[in-house]
Amino acid sequence: MQTITAVQKQKSIGSVQFLPVNLFASVMGISGLALAWRQASKLFGASLLIADMIGIIAVLAFIVLSIAYISKWVLYPHKVKAEFTHPIMGNFFGTITIAILLLSSVVGTYSHIVGQVVWVIGTVTTLVLCFIIVTRLLNGNIEHGHAVPAWLIPGVGTLDIAVAGGTMPFPWAHEVNLISLAIGGIVALIFLTMILSRLIHHAPMHTGLTPSMLIMIAPFEVGFLGYVNFEQRIDQFASILYYFGLFLFIVLFFKVFKKSIPFGASWWGVSFPLAALSNAALQYAMFVNSWLLIAVSAVILVVLNIVLLVLFIRTLKALFNGNLLKG
Repeated sequence: MQTITAVQKQKSIGSVQFLPVNLFASVMGISGLALAWRQASKLFGASLLIADMIGIIAVLAFIVLSIAYISKWVLYPHKVKAEFTHPIMGNFFGTITIAILLLSSVVGTYSHIVGQVVWVIGTVTTLVLCFIIVTRLLNGNIEHGHAVPAWLIPGVGTLDIAVAGGTMPFPWAHEVNLISLAIGGIVALIFLTMILSRLIHHAPMHTGLTPSMLIMIAPFEVGFLGYVNFEQRIDQFASILYYFGLFLFIVLFFKVFKKSIPFGASWWGVSFPLAALSNAALQYAMFVNSWLLIAVSAVILVVLNIVLLVLFIRTLKALFNGNLLKG
């Protein structure tokens, strides 16, 4: 009876072979939320306990997903290979390396050494993945329909190296951060041009990929955070990055957040760009000290919390009713 029950539960929840790699975007979003609440503690006096609790959830989510995906790799290596070599889904492997970089900032609050080790791991894996993806694209014969916002993930991921490690004490960290800003900035500029051209001149993307459109604000908001962390100041260039990212978010908000778009793991793609925007808005509001910008940062933080809470609940619901891990 126990064996039958176990089999029934496995069937109801689904199989790990169908675990999508883009679910690691949830760790990115939750980590970004933890960092946003840490900023909110400075601006609004919010309790650091909120950031700490969210940070713990981010670490646990990464551990659970890592164990599950490694199991998929061991049991179904052909599935992982197919996902990695896919012209669209392969880009979402960048969510793993970016999650590691963001977690280095989360855990670095409690242990500088652990944070630095995690950052080094995240930096190496992010640069290697960016090299692989860009090399693959240069092989040619890429279809116009494959130029989607997910292309930005591996490239923008290099910007996160500076976001998480702009103040690392290593003597070589300055040049590594500079390299990451150079790669991320130029790659994002080139890819964003191609993606916009595809969105303007060709047929709309598949409905399931619509939430990923919000990734297009990431180069500007993550670029703002990486540049400011590296330069340790906010100048006019940083301000331009923040404001254009905010404008693009407003434009895309009404295209992405529609009831007609079915829920799926791809929805987590909105979490980190929105978290990056929230962190940038909070940091910029503290710099300008304007009541209007402070209000804007508060609204964005509220939106971020609501979106992530809804995504978290709907993901758990989809997991237990068998829709998340089904073929």
